[in-house]
Amino acid sequence: MEPDYSWKNAEPGLATHLSLDPDAGKLLEQIKLDLGGSQDLVIRRFEQESNSPVAALLYIDGISDENTINRYISEVLQFSRDQTSDDDSKRVSLKLNALELLQRVGSVVPIIDIDSLYKSLLSGGTILILDGSESAYGADNREWKGREVSESSNQTSIRGPRESFTETLRVNTALIRRKIKDPRLWMETMTIGRMTKTEVTLVYIQGLAKPSIVDQARSRLQAIDIDGVLDSGYLEELIEDNRTSLFPTMKNTELPDSVAGELLEGKIAILVDGTPDVLIAPAPFFSFMQSAEDYYQYAFYSSLLRLLRLLGMFIALLFPSIYIAITTFHRDMLPFTLLFSLAAQREGVPFPAFVEALAMEITFEILREAGLRMPRPIGQAVSVVGTLVIGQAAVEAGFVSAAMVIVVSVTAIATFTLPSYSISIPIRILRFAFMATAASFGLYGIILLSLMLLLHLSSLNTFGEPYMSPLAPIRKRGVEEDFLTRLPRWLSFRQPRSSQRKGSVRIRYRKEGE
Repeated sequence: MEPDYSWKNAEPGLATHLSLDPDAGKLLEQIKLDLGGSQDLVIRRFEQESNSPVAALLYIDGISDENTINRYISEVLQFSRDQTSDDDSKRVSLKLNALELLQRVGSVVPIIDIDSLYKSLLSGGTILILDGSESAYGADNREWKGREVSESSNQTSIRGPRESFTETLRVNTALIRRKIKDPRLWMETMTIGRMTKTEVTLVYIQGLAKPSIVDQARSRLQAIDIDGVLDSGYLEELIEDNRTSLFPTMKNTELPDSVAGELLEGKIAILVDGTPDVLIAPAPFFSFMQSAEDYYQYAFYSSLLRLLRLLGMFIALLFPSIYIAITTFHRDMLPFTLLFSLAAQREGVPFPAFVEALAMEITFEILREAGLRMPRPIGQAVSVVGTLVIGQAAVEAGFVSAAMVIVVSVTAIATFTLPSYSISIPIRILRFAFMATAASFGLYGIILLSLMLLLHLSSLNTFGEPYMSPLAPIRKRGVEEDFLTRLPRWLSFRQPRSSQRKGSVRIRYRKEGE
């Protein structure tokens, strides 16, 4: 007999889409029972008679604006005192007046099932229940205790805006609206997560973003069925094109100006409530070499920085493996003086170059991770001092050579030249693969593995767009305008190929007198 796995497909949580009980007393008891008698659930009853009140107000303490609610309650109670009759007309008048006063709290939305009631209540809304009515009424009265807009500590910028996204979705959408004041900036909001009910907003500029990219993003988001979404990383893993690849096909950033710039190029952005990291797609490989401040500085200087970052990427990926290959298999490539110096340093080292480099790289990765996890005031000091002390002690003890310490240090510093942390992760992982290949096959192994890596990158897509664009396939205008270098703004006057309006003029000089 086969085991029963039906429980795996059962949706957790409460029974949903059930109609509301018209008896206000019974409905309140059901709500208290479903929420387990939670103390943050506040219930205010109006004109209680036996067990069934005329009306009741529900909200969650801490996520609703309690000052507005208290003012609303006082107005309803004042109205009930002014009523002199004791018949059913008083009850009807109180219900109508309570509903009318609720509209001052926020826009009132009818609620006809228990699932919608819990969604509104647990999102900071205020719920009004009327005895004898098959529907309740909800008003958006949320008041989150969120972080203020401040400068990003993860993405620093020398020139440009200093503000960054927060964990509140509406604050983040407002920061984008502040940058792009155009009615064609569309925002589609959906709820993802059976238990967290997380709000996710798809942002794009209608007419600039390709409809195919927008449709793909919308369909992929709507197809997600998951218990909860706590960060944009949950969605990134589920909607990216190539889930088995080490390389990211979506960018993430905390900077509103960076998101605004990408939207103006015809890309889309995905905002998730509860996280300051915004996803951007499509995200070709070379876009990870670009920074927002590239567009705020002189084009010549920005182009030089991009070439420097590309050089830093090659150093971070290949420098240790090239050193291992040359010192192990290709000593004839070195000048005699340098070869003699390296041989003298390695004379007392008991390990081969690969083991030496592997030990140093692992040690540095441990120190880097420890520096990130330790308290911020001492984290950087521990990582820097630890690297200096351990490196010097290892050289004096004869475990590693001084040249290997230099190679590993330069490699680690080059990793920090990459503006995106997500692209540095696969570079750090592949560095170990190149080191092992160099120790086995020398420079021939490095060349072979590099060709395999280029073929893999050329096969990737990012929301239907080639990952290595505009290099593969080659696109002349893309290479000229915004690839390894950036043209001056007065020359780059056409929309990029990623936009639906590719080739159209986006900069026009006004003639004198216009």
